[in-house]
Amino acid sequence: MNKRAVGTAYEKLAGAYLEQQGYEILEYNFRCHIGEIDIVAKDREYLVFIEVKYRSDSRKGNPLEAVDVRKQRIISKVALYYCLTHGYGEAWPCRFDVAAIDGEEYILIKNAFEYAGW
Repeated sequence: MNKRAVGTAYEKLAGAYLEQQGYEILEYNFRCHIGEIDIVAKDREYLVFIEVKYRSDSRKGNPLEAVDVRKQRIISKVALYYCLTHGYGEAWPCRFDVAAIDGEEYILIKNAFEYAGW
């Protein structure tokens, strides 16, 4: 399997896990000219933008460390674009989560980072 196919498979697994945690998945792989968000979901009153990271083992490092400042800026800008194009106003509460799959372990970090789109 190529990297994109592997990524899609793990994004679907993460989505199933998130649904078990009470999230409502709105969209997978939202893309625009700025970049991509792996999963857009709702968690109670929050619109949540979720980055999914997978590692088969620890040789390539912790999957949570892969969401660096550069990646946070891209996700933030794409999230803003999503809100503007899908009717979510400034008053709608948003959050950025990271869902990591490390081997067989699922790790969910809610509110993993603040908006960094500047």
